[in-house]
Amino acid sequence: MVKGSNQKKDDIIKVDFSQLWQEAINELLSGPKKFNVLLLFSLLILAIASMFGAHALYKGYSHVYGIYREIPWGIIISGYVFFVVTSTGLCIVSSFGHVFGIKSLMPIAKRAVYLAIVTILAGFLVIFFDVENPFRIPIWNTISPNPTSNIWWMGTLYGAYLVFVFIEFILLLLKRYKYASLAGFFALVSEVAAVSNLGAVFGMLYGREFWYGPDMPVYFIISAIVSGCTAIIFFTYLGYRITNKTMDRSVVIAMENLGKLLALFLVVQTFVIFWKIITSFAGGEGKVLAIRELLFGKYVINFWFFEVLLGIIIPMFLLFVSKFRNINQIFVASIFTFIGIFFMRIDLVVVGQTVSHYFKYKVTDYPVLLSYTPTIHEIMIIVGACAFCLCAFLVGEKIFKGHSAEIH
Repeated sequence: MVKGSNQKKDDIIKVDFSQLWQEAINELLSGPKKFNVLLLFSLLILAIASMFGAHALYKGYSHVYGIYREIPWGIIISGYVFFVVTSTGLCIVSSFGHVFGIKSLMPIAKRAVYLAIVTILAGFLVIFFDVENPFRIPIWNTISPNPTSNIWWMGTLYGAYLVFVFIEFILLLLKRYKYASLAGFFALVSEVAAVSNLGAVFGMLYGREFWYGPDMPVYFIISAIVSGCTAIIFFTYLGYRITNKTMDRSVVIAMENLGKLLALFLVVQTFVIFWKIITSFAGGEGKVLAIRELLFGKYVINFWFFEVLLGIIIPMFLLFVSKFRNINQIFVASIFTFIGIFFMRIDLVVVGQTVSHYFKYKVTDYPVLLSYTPTIHEIMIIVGACAFCLCAFLVGEKIFKGHSAEIH
């Protein structure tokens, strides 16, 4: 009799799980046509990008990537920085609501936490294809720690952050808001520590004058908030558009406040960039060469057109013209800001390596300024990470019912 009752319980559990899976699949496929088209498109791009990544692993990175000994960090590292710093910003923005109790931002908190998980995973996906043997990282990070290494701290802090943010999201789904706030606080602390440490990875490299300085950790945190505001505005608007839903008034207010927050930190970011440029001209010869290359040389279009015009001036214009009330204009501003931020990451990583280590020694027939051009493999890995974010976002919108707005 006991065996029979146990068998019945097992059958009930199996039926329940199968029903849950069936309901999730039916919910996923029940979206509007444009939702399904966008989902299939993102899956197709992700599959193609995966082929490029697999070929890079098989062929060898040195054969298919545009990086080399003098410029070892390329667009893949830029993409890694882009995604993990965006995750930091999303974590900070979400904490304004359900951690620090700003009620006007609570309706976007759950979606922001989910996107923070998605973007940090996208960052890990990108770095996976830059490290020769990525499977060694968690092993040696654990059994052979090096507390004097910024890279070790980066891996440790991001690992802790991922655990906390997962717990936070689960608790939000279970509506255990008190414990979710506590987990969110620990996620915030670990993530801010991680991104400031990432800034220190650049800022403490004395051999790269363009990066070296105490401003890098602060710059990374400020730009993270810009990235986070941009991401949650973009994906919240997109989520309602593709599912043909109407925004609640609480969500509209949250979007308006996010527009104001974005404008504020765009101004702060511009202030930091301005003084970084001014102080660079007072730096060493290598730093002056790098900043001139950015402002007037090979990367002039990247900086003045993509970073300044698309990433700062146009978004600021749209935000102030809209008076932070036109959601469509706020959304368009987020698109331009996204583009500008991505090129900002590329310029930061690449320009910092363009000045040769040997320029001051006047080595014959050795260039003073180096060049780097990303290959199709590198570009497709970044495109694949973007497709992963889009796909995960779409799946999350359906499975989690659009991350329904809740004020607690």
